[in-house]
Amino acid sequence: MFIAQRHAEERIVEHLRAHGFADLTLAQGRIAARIAEEGSRITDLAEQAQVTKQTAGFLVEQLERAGYVDRVPDPTDKRARLVRIAPRGREAQECAREMEQTVEAEWAAHLGPRRMGQLRDALVSLREITDPFL
Repeated sequence: MFIAQRHAEERIVEHLRAHGFADLTLAQGRIAARIAEEGSRITDLAEQAQVTKQTAGFLVEQLERAGYVDRVPDPTDKRARLVRIAPRGREAQECAREMEQTVEAEWAAHLGPRRMGQLRDALVSLREITDPFL
């Protein structure tokens, strides 16, 4: 699973670089991918990415300087701030999704529809017992 996942990540990063997002690193992408639609606190991003709060904060600062995310006040706690995807970040997400779809189509062509369906079902089932953030 790790080899296939790493391959997909590498393809996505290459695609992003080729389409004007060369400043986005894999580590930054892993943090950005965990940002909830309504925004996320850095502490939550750190926990989900299994990095320190300082590392998550550093990566978010880089993403913010590059225009991929914004930090806004948390409406539920005026002391806290939320990290939200900025318009440039949405563009990068759309670009990454293009390559995700390409990789998925390649895998489906290789495995065939039945085995691809089985793979998807197995991975969804495994997520139920492995993803604490589900």
